[in-house]
Amino acid sequence: MATSHTHSHHNYTNRLASEQSPYLLQHAHNPVDWYPWGEEAFAEARRRDAPIFLSIGYSTCHWCHVMEVESFEDEAVAKLLNDWFVSIKVDREERPDVDKVYMTYVQALYGGGGWPLSVFLSPDLKPLMGGTYFPPDDKYGRPGFKTILRKVKEAWESKRDMLVKSGTFAIEQLSEALSGRSDSDKLADGVPDNALRLCSEQLSGSYDSEFGGFGSAPKFPRPVEINLMLYHSKKLEDTGKLDAANESQKMVFFSLQCMAKGGIHDHVGGGFHRYSVDECWHVPHFEKMLYDQGQLANVYLDAFSITKDTFYSCIARDILDYLRRDMIGPEGEIFSAEDADSAETEGAKTKKEGAFYIWTNKEVEDILGEHAALFQEHYYVKESGNCDLSRMSDPHNEFKGKNVLIERKDPLEIASKYGMSIETYQEILGECRRKLFEVRSRRPRPHLDDKVIVSWNGLAISSFARASQILKGEAEGTKFNFPIVGTEQKEYMRIAEKAAFFIRKQLYDEETHRLHHSFRNSPSKAPGFLDDYAFLISGLLDLYEFGGGINWLQWAIKLQETQDALFLDKDGGGYFNNTGEDPSVLLRVKEDHDGAEPSGNSVSAINLTRLASMVSGSKAEQYKQNAEHLLAVFEKRLQDMAMAVPLMCCAADMLRVPSRKQVVVVGERTSEEFESMLVAAHALYDPNRTVIHIDPNNKEEMEFWEVHNSNIALMAKNNYAINKVVALVCQNFTCSPPVTDHSALEALLSQKPSSSSST
Repeated sequence: MATSHTHSHHNYTNRLASEQSPYLLQHAHNPVDWYPWGEEAFAEARRRDAPIFLSIGYSTCHWCHVMEVESFEDEAVAKLLNDWFVSIKVDREERPDVDKVYMTYVQALYGGGGWPLSVFLSPDLKPLMGGTYFPPDDKYGRPGFKTILRKVKEAWESKRDMLVKSGTFAIEQLSEALSGRSDSDKLADGVPDNALRLCSEQLSGSYDSEFGGFGSAPKFPRPVEINLMLYHSKKLEDTGKLDAANESQKMVFFSLQCMAKGGIHDHVGGGFHRYSVDECWHVPHFEKMLYDQGQLANVYLDAFSITKDTFYSCIARDILDYLRRDMIGPEGEIFSAEDADSAETEGAKTKKEGAFYIWTNKEVEDILGEHAALFQEHYYVKESGNCDLSRMSDPHNEFKGKNVLIERKDPLEIASKYGMSIETYQEILGECRRKLFEVRSRRPRPHLDDKVIVSWNGLAISSFARASQILKGEAEGTKFNFPIVGTEQKEYMRIAEKAAFFIRKQLYDEETHRLHHSFRNSPSKAPGFLDDYAFLISGLLDLYEFGGGINWLQWAIKLQETQDALFLDKDGGGYFNNTGEDPSVLLRVKEDHDGAEPSGNSVSAINLTRLASMVSGSKAEQYKQNAEHLLAVFEKRLQDMAMAVPLMCCAADMLRVPSRKQVVVVGERTSEEFESMLVAAHALYDPNRTVIHIDPNNKEEMEFWEVHNSNIALMAKNNYAINKVVALVCQNFTCSPPVTDHSALEALLSQKPSSSSST
């Protein structure tokens, strides 16, 4: 319990002190008698016949911190909680399954949700009522937290049966609604085409032509939207609809440019913040999440593949170099997040949003000296502060006199005004950013959540692996300026492999073939969820296709088997979000919403399609059938609400592509030409392409292909020549004549479908 503690400066210590989660540890010294989620808490609630107060958040959540300071550190509030309730704290990143149950309940009942999530439960875990952030006292006609606690206590005493009944009914209804099944084992004809078109039209309709992005403030960089628009534009291009394709691409490229120039992008340290509170991508909510970095690096890599404009490759590098510098642990594990809030000065009791990232005009002048004026003009830095571009940027004047860096002018114009070449101008800006970075490094840092989450690592592994080949398309002599450090492309592959090795070693059971969900000091109690398997498999497929060893493909296949055994609804189709083995988790749902993170079902449908194009025989058929059945479960959603499931729209189309393009590279893996062939294989943007590379001298590789796809093994044998690397492009059960030069392969892959019947 929350006991007085005499051996340290903490007045209270509760059970959370022995947990691993950074979020739970933040609450270990509250006067509230917190329990972690588990049988001890449930048994106590049953013993006392008391309702449960469940508080769910995460360590980098701004409003979670606010509610802690206002309510959970308050002894009067703690007394009410301790006397009347059993209080449980949950880290949503550690237990997304628990969060899903009660967030779904709050959203369904009250029309909105968010964190902190505050829910009252019966001792058997049925929800009674809930909400999100509550201020401590009644204000503006809204009840405060203390009033809520009294009302729940009274309701529990006077109308308990009715509350429990309605909570049970709500869970039953949600369970039925969210575990849809399909008796048909495939999508109706025409659905994939229509869904893709509809989603693209809906996104185009919400496009902001002034500031980029889709929708209005607050603006989230939802990468799945970019994925869909680029995928659809490629399809339009391949069918000769060039004007429509260009329109789609224009929206995407302008959005990516506006995001990169905005304050949502950390110009000094690299990487992106969570979202912007205004419509112009300027003032962000400052937390940095790993799942955003991995996905955003990938869409900037895609933009570079299409345009060959190093603006996009530099932003991808900026993100990856930030992760490499600040977010990777000693064994290659990649951490989860950095907080929005930090102390303004060393030892300050309170933390402020964005304190680490913002600048006064005077600081800029003092640090940059002669180059201050140029920098101020470039990044819109002003004496009065610059958070004035929108009435939503700073409604409460929190950032008065402070500047969030944003690029608003054409660099060429400013360079010419200062009479210098654009190269010199960019170099000076880079040096200025380095100086600010050094000063910023001495400020109190935001809290780092050093938990390692498998699913988010999967997203980052994918972007590092893809960068290792795609960035080789940068023109020779490309100049990089701080915070980009010009990392050698091979190093990105090494980082991806190291992160995957960490997961295999620390979070995977070689006997049961199961994953744990997260790691901090040791693996968490939570098992792997659908997203962990799906996102990791996707990352491993990229790791293999972009030049990693056959061991990654083997592991991906093994993990897919485990995923099917644990989560697949064999009769109704699709994947559940959890295994159903934990009785304290009341809902097993089939998620489809592609939001800030893609849904496990969307990613799984794409994984299955990719795997089916690598292996042959009954295994390939099974992968395809599972993908077809999965998509059939969400047919209505694809038809009526395509914009909610952009990645699933892509998945549905991928599965219907008559025959996925296979690029097979055969040769000695250590040769330079083998590397060049791999670069050529990945040089162009094509989401409907599979790259297989095989060294006929490698026994393990040859044995793998003999078992999983004997055609590939045969191609390797027939096309092997000493000191030569051969590439073949296969489609519609036909292969092109072999090419032995990387530029010939690139030319072959850049042919439009209508003019290349042999491929």
